[in-house]
Amino acid sequence: MLQEGVHDAADAAPTDRHICVMGVSGSGKSTIASRLARRLDRSFCDADDLHPQANIDKMAAGTPLTDDDRRPWLDAVVAWCDEESAAGRSTVFACSALRRSYRELLGRADGGVVFVELAVPEEELRRRLESRTGHYMKVAMLTSQLETFENPGSDENAVTVDATGEIDETVSAAADAIARRGR
Repeated sequence: MLQEGVHDAADAAPTDRHICVMGVSGSGKSTIASRLARRLDRSFCDADDLHPQANIDKMAAGTPLTDDDRRPWLDAVVAWCDEESAAGRSTVFACSALRRSYRELLGRADGGVVFVELAVPEEELRRRLESRTGHYMKVAMLTSQLETFENPGSDENAVTVDATGEIDETVSAAADAIARRGR
């Protein structure tokens, strides 16, 4: 049973101006989000690009971010969404959105946000991170992200898609899941 005023994600209207493709490092957020943005003709942002340098330095050194570290970053993501919304543009952005409280903050963006969780088994995440080069997020940080991660609840405006297949399949699954949730 849902609390009064809280709606099941399946009942949400498909009018959300923003789509957040979320998950831990290595789940494919940036790749899936950028292709989904192209497919849906929306503006794209990789929220990692909005991290303050201090956060990037901390993660590159293998130190997990705290909630206090993440707050200015999440505020910057919301500000970007609000700027796009004010310009009449809908968006897709890649953002870890690890905790419910982070998603609640992101959900304040003008026009609303639907979250697309990319589900990938831990072994596959490790394999992907071990083969990735040139990124500050190393495989050693995966454990802290998995410990921090909270799956979206049934009362959140979210869908989950399997992100272990081909990229185009995952993009299609995400677009289909977003479209179905409003039915």
